[in-house]
Amino acid sequence: MTVITSGNRLDVEEAEARIAWVTQARCRAVDPDQLFVRGAAQRKAATICRHCPVLMQCGADALDNRVEFGVWGGMTERQRRALLKQHPEVESWADFFEAQRHQAPVI
Repeated sequence: MTVITSGNRLDVEEAEARIAWVTQARCRAVDPDQLFVRGAAQRKAATICRHCPVLMQCGADALDNRVEFGVWGGMTERQRRALLKQHPEVESWADFFEAQRHQAPVI
């Protein structure tokens, strides 16, 4: 039995808020086997993510948690590994993506 005190109740609420994006994901009704494919099939699987409203949240969550397998946030396993290697200083990928979004040139 787990006793929830006021101190860890906030932790639970924070954790739930951090993953609330999952309910809006385009892939929520997709067979998970379609997203956990190998090799070149990952690029095809990533098309499911193309117009997802929570693309950045999903990618940030996968990168923050060092998820190794599957397509997350429209990124293949290789793409996520490359980002982690290129930016080892990043502590919050959500913050990183947000900063990048604001720096993008408007054409």
